[in-house]
Amino acid sequence: MTMGKPDEKNKPLDKLKLIQDAIGVIEKQFGRGAIMRLGEHQIADSVAVIPSGSLGIDLALGVGGFPRGRIVEIFGPESSGKTTLALHAIAQAHKKGGVCAFIDAEHALDVTYARALGVQAENLLISQPDSGEQALEICETLVRSSAVDLLVLDSVAALVPRAEIEGEMGDAHMGLQARLMSQAMRKLTGVAHKSRCTLLFINQLRQKIGVVFGNPEVTSGGNALKFYASMRIEVRRIGAIKDEKGVIGNRTRIKVVKNKLAPPFREVEVDVLYGHGIWAAGDLLDRALDVGVLTRSGSWIAWDNRQLGQGREKVANMLEMDPSLADTLYQAVTEQFRKQALLAARPNPSATRSIVANDPAVDEVPEAECKTDTKVA
Repeated sequence: MTMGKPDEKNKPLDKLKLIQDAIGVIEKQFGRGAIMRLGEHQIADSVAVIPSGSLGIDLALGVGGFPRGRIVEIFGPESSGKTTLALHAIAQAHKKGGVCAFIDAEHALDVTYARALGVQAENLLISQPDSGEQALEICETLVRSSAVDLLVLDSVAALVPRAEIEGEMGDAHMGLQARLMSQAMRKLTGVAHKSRCTLLFINQLRQKIGVVFGNPEVTSGGNALKFYASMRIEVRRIGAIKDEKGVIGNRTRIKVVKNKLAPPFREVEVDVLYGHGIWAAGDLLDRALDVGVLTRSGSWIAWDNRQLGQGREKVANMLEMDPSLADTLYQAVTEQFRKQALLAARPNPSATRSIVANDPAVDEVPEAECKTDTKVA
């Protein structure tokens, strides 16, 4: 159908009629919902999310968790807590009755550890594919089913193209994995949005050769995942947690280096305990101190005029033993953070702004790993 060129003298009502005619043609050809006004009720204003299992990470993400129907990349050095973060998200989805799938391309999933984090192993779909093509085809099939709420792929670096598997050791296969990921992103993005399935891609770091200035670290699988991901989260170990028996966990920094749904570059530090995952009580206590709900005077921690205890570890253990107090504190922290976020969003004409070229604080992969050890308070 050919539409005539509108006359320049058309009145606003005539233009409105022309727009309605154009929308009618599009819906007749492509179906209802192919085009709509942004303010119509079919488009949700708020973003549905799957909680990460950590209050601090949820606040850093800005929307309360991992967004539904979007692609999220989690990357970082080895043994930094990437899979732990993904398993916590699966556990949260299971608590809400969701269906989850885990594509174990590394063939290294620890089922016992997953259960300890709250994953319902009997309800978790798992696949250990033989090639990268098979892994991504399984992903596409699960996402298109519209029955899966969260899908984790661990990891992008382990997606080996079929041509590389069938070849011999030492054969050069330039760009195969990058092309494979580029095609997968084009196919999965729209399908994930329609099915509201969250895709978590875990990725590894590599070193670029010959880099003299700047950060030599780069993620595997080319650049397609960086562009298509709504969030990119860097996970990095910054210290060790020790007690009288030795090292019992890691102090881990989470940085949101890309965020299409909220302000990026927010950071949070959490304790990841061996065999237990993210220490929720310590995380809640740290966030309450950050937003000012709790106050510290020396080693004593207080809430309003009530002394909760002396020392971070003792107060966190008290919160673990008193779920009602922890829940009340959780609500107070989220409400205070919301107020602070609204206040920060207001424009301030008197604020001093500066532009810094090549600021390392906004690099895609931040500074090198810190080796400082941290002891439990």
